[in-house]
Amino acid sequence: MANINEIISEVEKFEPELARQLRKYVIDHSYGLVFEENLPENVRLFTKTPAVGDTVNLLPERGKKEKDENTVPWVVKYIDGGDAVIEHEGETKVVPVCDIVTLVSCRDVIYPGLRELDRVERGEPDDPYHMVINAENYHALEALVYCCPGKVDCIYIDPPYNSGAKDWKYNNDYVDGSDQYRHSKWLAFMKRRLELAKQLLNPENSVLIVTIDEKECNRLGLLLEQVFTEAKIQMVTCVISSQGSTRDGMFSRADEYIYFVFLGNAEVTKSDDDMLNEGLSSTKSQLWFQFVRTGKGNLRENTKNLFYPIYINAEEGRIVRIGEPLPLGVAKESVEVPEGLVAVWPMTADGREARWRTGVEVAERRLSKGLLRLGKTSKKAIGYSVLTVNEGTEKRIAAGEIEIAGYNKDGSADLREKVNGQLRAAKTVWNKTSHNAGWHGSKLLDGILADHKFSYPKSLYAVHDTLQTVVGSKPDALIVDFFAGSGTTLHAVNLLNAEDGGHRRCICVTNNEVSADEAKKFTAAGLRQGDPLWEEHGIARYVTWPRTKCSIEGVDVNGVPLKGNYIGSDMPMSDGFKANAIFCELTYESAWPIRLDRAFDSIAPILWMQAGCRGPIIRRIGKSYLTTDYYGVLFDYNQASKFCDKVKGTPSIKTVYVVTDDQRRYSNMCKRLPNVEVHRLYETYLRTFEICGEGGLD
Repeated sequence: MANINEIISEVEKFEPELARQLRKYVIDHSYGLVFEENLPENVRLFTKTPAVGDTVNLLPERGKKEKDENTVPWVVKYIDGGDAVIEHEGETKVVPVCDIVTLVSCRDVIYPGLRELDRVERGEPDDPYHMVINAENYHALEALVYCCPGKVDCIYIDPPYNSGAKDWKYNNDYVDGSDQYRHSKWLAFMKRRLELAKQLLNPENSVLIVTIDEKECNRLGLLLEQVFTEAKIQMVTCVISSQGSTRDGMFSRADEYIYFVFLGNAEVTKSDDDMLNEGLSSTKSQLWFQFVRTGKGNLRENTKNLFYPIYINAEEGRIVRIGEPLPLGVAKESVEVPEGLVAVWPMTADGREARWRTGVEVAERRLSKGLLRLGKTSKKAIGYSVLTVNEGTEKRIAAGEIEIAGYNKDGSADLREKVNGQLRAAKTVWNKTSHNAGWHGSKLLDGILADHKFSYPKSLYAVHDTLQTVVGSKPDALIVDFFAGSGTTLHAVNLLNAEDGGHRRCICVTNNEVSADEAKKFTAAGLRQGDPLWEEHGIARYVTWPRTKCSIEGVDVNGVPLKGNYIGSDMPMSDGFKANAIFCELTYESAWPIRLDRAFDSIAPILWMQAGCRGPIIRRIGKSYLTTDYYGVLFDYNQASKFCDKVKGTPSIKTVYVVTDDQRRYSNMCKRLPNVEVHRLYETYLRTFEICGEGGLD
């Protein structure tokens, strides 16, 4: 359709009336994948307090099932204390506010904010934060379009498979196999989200990944071709269970499908693992390991001569030289650090003095060959991790099994494993034991969440390998998953970062629904969605965030250290990850408080996310301007000169916000800060979502 629209635009320059008729003809005649696109899609906002002008539904009586009358849209005309006057087609009634819930459609204007609920910080303060957002994903996508349009490197999603089971909702009701519009609803549901996702992806170089099974595989392929007309699309078959899932009178299903949509010059990252011939050809092994010793005997006092400083150039992010061992009993603070350098010492995650894996002689040899490097680029010295190869890797390099393809800016070697003498792209059929969803999805998750059940999680390693094929060579990639489920994608990103020292960032979005069976049980017990006891058992709060937090901290939900190692490495799961993550809930704000600068704290996390999720979140505390190392906000234009001086004196600041309703002042700030991304509050924020609500993204 993109081509015909371009032609009509050209015709319009000379024959406006003809162009109008052509547009009408195109609208009235469907081409390509045909389905009921305009099926309405409404969502109930249980986290939003109903306000005058809102469309609402009446909630069913406690302990009773929902009836048709509970789907009727009413409009709030007036609120008096705890009661609301609502109207529908001339009929009015007075009901308690607690018995109504706000209803919005995908075309309604919403003004999103974020409320922080929890965070975990085991990385450095300057490391980027992952985000887990509890939200209806369409509205979360609208927020992300404001925050990072065209900046996402990879989107990985595992949407509802529409199998006929009650595993997803459309218009606040579970869709089952008896629904004659089941496929049209699913396609309309997916199309709206894919169109928003397209705006997030970098058009020059990015990849969309969608997993699916045979129920909607063919329709999804046609939909992807229709939405991403300019992309290269390929499908991979992935074996997820050698045992297979029975189909009555048919073949047992042992696989699922993965669509890869390549935009711009994106391509598959070559490696030694063809993903098919496991055991017959070499598979990828871990090449870099943490240089600090972990596990038993890892402390300074356990071994002599393995506690010494590694001197680094913090600005260049490289190791300069190796220091001398420090005898037991001598404080590391007594060591004089050469001017311009920073000393990195082996430390445990809880701040105790540890030891390196090898002595000074081996460390110096590896450094001279580029086989010792920094794993993080944080400016905080204590946060640097040092990575090394092991003795086995050194032997493989000498034998030619691993080649040094070149050297990076920090002097470290670019190591490449060979398969039959060359790297190659993965095949279109994947068959690896680590991709078994039972063992490495369900059982792995059970070990973290104990009795917090989640149906059909992906194998951690299947998601890890999928991401590695497209962002393995992008250590700073931004990855988004807006069907996050149990949080496997974020877990896989952390594992990938731990293996190669990357700083990839993941934004996960999931709702807080409970299963159909749980909903029946809670309803029978007199609970409603929105009640604290109901909400605490939803996916976001009960599964996604606990899994994220526990996997980073290396413990289960009861605080017991996780058992076992991650496949393909010697990294114990109990070590966790050096990562930061924040858990937020999407809120729904009103326009006027925003316009009057009375809702800054509600949208502050949105601005922080747009600036890259680094450092602290700027909150309104009565200052005329505030800055961090990464962004700044000018509240009082009278302080513009001081603000500009501060921004110019902090080269790492790349984003600023100016609170002004004066276009000239905003333009002046753009001129004064030519190398910084300047945003006008609150005009750009408000207008973005007003356009979305008007259907501007359709």
